[in-house]
Amino acid sequence: MGAVLARGPRPAVHERSLIKAVFLLGPTASGKTSVALALAERFPIEIVSVDSAQVYRGMDVGTAKPSDAERARVPHHLIDIVDPTDAYSAGRFREDALKLAGAIHGRGRLPVFAGGTMLYIRALTRGLATLPPAHPEVRARIDARAAKEGWPTLHAELARIDPATAARLKPMDSQRIQRALEIYAVSGKPMSVLLRDTEIPALAFTALRIALEPSDRAQLHARIEARFRTMLAAGLVEELEALRGRYLLTDTLPSMRAVGYRQAWDTLEGREKAETLEARGVAATRQLAKRQLTWLRAMDDLERYDCLRADLAEAVAARVDGFLSRSRGT
Repeated sequence: MGAVLARGPRPAVHERSLIKAVFLLGPTASGKTSVALALAERFPIEIVSVDSAQVYRGMDVGTAKPSDAERARVPHHLIDIVDPTDAYSAGRFREDALKLAGAIHGRGRLPVFAGGTMLYIRALTRGLATLPPAHPEVRARIDARAAKEGWPTLHAELARIDPATAARLKPMDSQRIQRALEIYAVSGKPMSVLLRDTEIPALAFTALRIALEPSDRAQLHARIEARFRTMLAAGLVEELEALRGRYLLTDTLPSMRAVGYRQAWDTLEGREKAETLEARGVAATRQLAKRQLTWLRAMDDLERYDCLRADLAEAVAARVDGFLSRSRGT
């Protein structure tokens, strides 16, 4: 069955039955990795990556994966678990993350969920709704209509049968329009109704949710520029060339739509000039950070820290210490 994010209130759970966890969230280049590693120096933690690109094997430079030395200092999870030809969904992340949280807790350690793929965090904390599985014949009919009539026409049709879903989609958002129309054709119910009527399971965590956000957007942009320049110097383009030689890749795969790889792909294909790669990569990364910050602003129950402060790691560690002390009743 297909699964998407569910909406609605979460049922209450007795705190004594919950697993303690820390969520360390933030935009790209906000210092999540360095803070998580600093926490590992003080607490018995294991890090669960919340990054939709770090799951892919061989995509090291462009995803800023922790180094081998850093991964030797503290256990890391959900890194290098699928090939770049495979898909990895929010639903699979939720399943994997819940299993890991239980296992880490069982070892007497603290799971720290660190990353910037906000869709994954929302799936984990808000739950998933079960929807009808993909129906190839229905999809083929929708695609044929789109080729003939255009996606804006199908978006208008969706607005008539499911106005709530259509209102949050752009007229050219082909993938999501197709899925919403497919769900209606298969089930006879609008996707928004199915999501509304889904019971959301409680998340079995008592969590400290920390957001690393910049007080000065310009300084974050400077970090992003330096970071992407470092990736190019470290061989991002060469890494992509090697991946293309090792796997049967296309630019429509989720892995190759990752920021940095998408721009490098266009360069290798001759669609864009090599001398513009840095500017394109920096611009795309800045847009990613903007989207991540938008997600964070919409989230409640976050304790927000300026990611530019000099004592960031110390401040977060002190808060984690307080969280654990309160959980122990000390």
